[in-house]
Amino acid sequence: MANLFDYLEWRGDLTLGQAPFNDIDSLILSRLSYLPFDHVVPASLQSRITIAEASKLFFASEEASVRAIMKDDIHLLKAVAASDRFRDMNLMGYVNQVDFEDEKQFSAVVIEMDQDFFYVSFRGTDDTIVGWKEDFNMSFTTPVPAQEEAVRYLERIGNTLPGRFIVGGHSKGGNLAVYGAAFCPKEVQDRIAAVYNNDGPGFDAAVLESEGYQNIRHKIKTFIPQSSVVGMLLQHEEEYIVIHSTQIGLMQHDLYSWEVVRDQFVYLDTITDSSKFIDRTLKTWIANLDPEQREQFIDGLFSILEQTNARTLKELTENWYSSARVILKSFKDMDESMRQTMSETLSLLFKCAKQSMSISIPKPRPFHFGERKESK
Repeated sequence: MANLFDYLEWRGDLTLGQAPFNDIDSLILSRLSYLPFDHVVPASLQSRITIAEASKLFFASEEASVRAIMKDDIHLLKAVAASDRFRDMNLMGYVNQVDFEDEKQFSAVVIEMDQDFFYVSFRGTDDTIVGWKEDFNMSFTTPVPAQEEAVRYLERIGNTLPGRFIVGGHSKGGNLAVYGAAFCPKEVQDRIAAVYNNDGPGFDAAVLESEGYQNIRHKIKTFIPQSSVVGMLLQHEEEYIVIHSTQIGLMQHDLYSWEVVRDQFVYLDTITDSSKFIDRTLKTWIANLDPEQREQFIDGLFSILEQTNARTLKELTENWYSSARVILKSFKDMDESMRQTMSETLSLLFKCAKQSMSISIPKPRPFHFGERKESK
């Protein structure tokens, strides 16, 4: 089944002037922000480097390829740099901030697609544990630092660059794209042509009811795979479009598994029952916890992970045996009240899952002796 690499083979020789910008182009550009462009793409919005030139610089450093989050990201950069459609687009304004003290992970890049027409690409969660902690923090506080940074970033772009913008991202990057567009100044907001949220989590009611969100709601395009987990977190007021992924379960979050035909995704009518089950379970679980309880649980969970001294998920998994021992010891060494909070919160999660299961599976109609079953 075809994915965005096949799309690049089919349409990579056509410029935007020959074939208009589409949803798959947005997905590709939203993924470019995941590449570690440190010392490659200028931080300034006044300096530019083409994708083709950035690719040469990137691959000149052996460390750059090693630091890429996924191997497919490396293949993507090579493919777009070789294509007529993307190679001459300019990159600028690269930002990559990881702050362990403030629990912030934020990265973004601006792509000049055409004269006075820009794509603002927000990176999703990277491999850092602090990045995942910030994601979890969204369940009890808004805004998180990355969301505030997204607003400042868009304001800076609007004050510096002319023309119009498309804003987008994948995973948390999609959430940042929507939040930034909703809360940036009105004069910048009016220049945003579209906002792409590719399987990114939603928001709490306060954000959805805000004037800024309502102003850009009609510009938001949200895509989720059929068994979405991440994209169904929290709340969405805008309609979402379901697309087919060739992966299963949580692995469908991998946008390289999203199926395409020519210049469109393969669309489905609805999400799967498993996605509805997980969505209902998590929403019920969160609804039964007040913000303070959510914060205590998440702080407790990540305080255990911090004891391993791992800064990234890669470090955590590479030293899994020793990390597991530290995690178990840290849980045992917790004070009684925190350990009880963790246990009770996890017990509530299992209870909510059991309740969701009973809702999902209809009970069979009782069969009484002497009653004749209908033949199939």
